[in-house]
Amino acid sequence: MISVVFNQKGGVGKSTISTNLAAQSAKLGYKTLLVDLDAQGNSTHYVGVDVTENTLTVTDMFKQVVGIFRTPKKPIEFVHSSAFDNLFVMPSSPALAEVERELETRYKIFKLRDALKELRSKFDYIFIDTPPNFNFYSKAALIAADGFCVPFDCDDFSAQAIHRLLENVMELKSDHNPELMFQGVVINQFNSQANLPTQLVNQLKEQGLPVLENYISATVKIKESHSKRIPLPLYLPKHKVSNQIAALFEELYTSR
Repeated sequence: MISVVFNQKGGVGKSTISTNLAAQSAKLGYKTLLVDLDAQGNSTHYVGVDVTENTLTVTDMFKQVVGIFRTPKKPIEFVHSSAFDNLFVMPSSPALAEVERELETRYKIFKLRDALKELRSKFDYIFIDTPPNFNFYSKAALIAADGFCVPFDCDDFSAQAIHRLLENVMELKSDHNPELMFQGVVINQFNSQANLPTQLVNQLKEQGLPVLENYISATVKIKESHSKRIPLPLYLPKHKVSNQIAALFEELYTSR
């Protein structure tokens, strides 16, 4: 299963959700790959992987596609183990932004799909973290994926953006990946004690959007796990939000 966590709006918890779902997958014993397509490298950092000048990254894989990186490498050579059992990462680097234009002008949009096709048999689950815009990398991820989910951070601007996002993705699905499945909206940073989050979630449901049943609550422990560079299901496995992540993983991947 190849799954993308995507939203065109930044700050909605995209990297946090993709990394924690990957960590939950690994915790359950599944061999799991996290592909970081965001030049900021938040997912790479979160799982404790430090990128040096000698580290082969997803950037190098794309450079190989356009002939900048000339030593032939197989996709698995860009994959690195993390500090956690069963959890592997194809790390990002800041240089990812520099090769985007070259990839786009040469129309290499299907190359990620080709690489992940080779890796699919080696991993039970592959999660792709994308940049917060509808650019070459997010499009390449959606073309390569089986399904995608959209984080929603209980903000009115985020609610407005979901419909624009889905219009873009459905057009890409029609043109390039007809099997792509919309897995649903992930409610993130939910505060059950406040009225606005509940109102906004109800609006999404009234608009017919598939809101997933398991919400992720707001907690300072997420930021603490960022600082420790240990995903929450592995850092605090008994925490309420770790249980919510486990339930969300079950809903998304094992109960369907």
